[in-house]
Amino acid sequence: MKDLMTIRGFVATDVTSSTTGRGTAKASFRVGVTSRRFDESAKAWVDEHTNWFTVHGYRQLAGTIGCSIRKGQPVIVVGKLRLSTWENDGRVYHSTVIFADAVGHDLSLGSANFTRTSSKPSLSLVEPPAVPDDPQSAMGLIQDEAEDHDFDHLDDDAQPAVVIEDSNGELASLDLETGELAEV
Repeated sequence: MKDLMTIRGFVATDVTSSTTGRGTAKASFRVGVTSRRFDESAKAWVDEHTNWFTVHGYRQLAGTIGCSIRKGQPVIVVGKLRLSTWENDGRVYHSTVIFADAVGHDLSLGSANFTRTSSKPSLSLVEPPAVPDDPQSAMGLIQDEAEDHDFDHLDDDAQPAVVIEDSNGELASLDLETGELAEV
């Protein structure tokens, strides 16, 4: 039997990534969970106390947390709760940590795109396709016009794009700011 718990809340800090002493990837962030109730006398919803949790994810989960989770987003976290208490200079401190088994966006408050990961990365960095000098040369196949594949000439204001190959073998552009995929 596992002692798992589930929380729903908002990401309160940026994700921090690190590596343990044994070389295991680790990602951490804080989640605030505020209960709400309907106050009959005021005829309005009111916030109650906020509970704060530190969430740690390890290995492959750490990588996907770092790519997917941003401060302010609603999330659902499933994991093992660990409470710690210690004293320093006569003051007692408490720590509430969840060692995450699963982390995801709360889709009751928005939408998200999902990309499956595996032991073999489903996304790999690749170079943009080369445009042959003779459009008819690629094994007798007719290529699109060269201007459709002109990756070398960016506008002065444009940032270089990262082109990746998705799990279907299709090329897609990766928005470096949001981490979202777009068609090439």
